[in-house]
Amino acid sequence: MVLDRAVIVSKHLPRADETYLTSRPREKPKNRPKPNANFLTMKLTKAQINELIGTLSERFASNPGRHKGIKWAEAEERLRAEPAKLASLFQMEATGGEPDVVGRDKKTDEFIFFDCSAESPKGRRSVCYDQAALDSRKEHKPNHSAIGMAAEMGIKILTEADYEELQKLGEFDLKTSSWIATPDEIRKLGGAMFCDRRYDTIWTYHNGAESCYGARGWRGSLRV
Repeated sequence: MVLDRAVIVSKHLPRADETYLTSRPREKPKNRPKPNANFLTMKLTKAQINELIGTLSERFASNPGRHKGIKWAEAEERLRAEPAKLASLFQMEATGGEPDVVGRDKKTDEFIFFDCSAESPKGRRSVCYDQAALDSRKEHKPNHSAIGMAAEMGIKILTEADYEELQKLGEFDLKTSSWIATPDEIRKLGGAMFCDRRYDTIWTYHNGAESCYGARGWRGSLRV
C-alpha cells in the first residue's frame, strides 16, 4: 500500500465498544461562525459566547462516550471564566474542528478539548507544516501553516499520542489526514509527520514539511 510517501508505523486499535464506534452519529452541518484572522486579539460578543456554549453543550450531550464521568456544567463554568479560551474554541469551531471535551487532567484539573470533526477540519486544509516550510516554497505557496495557525488560535496541534487517544473515541480521518506534532530530530531533516485511519488501522506517515494537500489538515487540543 502506498499513501503519499513511506509509511512509518501503523497501529490497529482494539474496539472496546464495537457498536459505539461503528454507529457514531455524524453531526448535521450547521452555519458555523466565521473565523477571525486576528485570533489573538479578538473579543467575543455576549451573543457569540452564548451561541458557542450552546453548540458545545449540545455536542457534549450527543457524544457521552467521549467524556465519561465529566459534567458539562463544570466545564461550562470554567469556560465562562476564561474568555481567551472561549476565543480559541470559537476559532476551532469556525474552522470546522467541532471541538469537544475528551478528558480531564487529574493533576491540573484542566478540561481537555480535541477537534472531533469526522474528517480533518475543512478550514485548515491545504497548509504546509510550519513557517519554515512555508518560507521554503518557491511557488504555489499555501495561505498558512499548521503550526502557525495553531499558535495564532492559542491551541496546540495534536501529538501522535493525542491522535491515538482521539481514535479510541470514534473513527476519524477515514478520507482525509492530519498533520501531527513532529519531533525536532525529524523536522531538522526536512520532514514532518501526519496520520489517518484506513482499514480500521491508525497509520503514521512522513512527508516533506513543505508539502500541502487538499485532503490534509490538522487537529488541535486546548486545555481549560
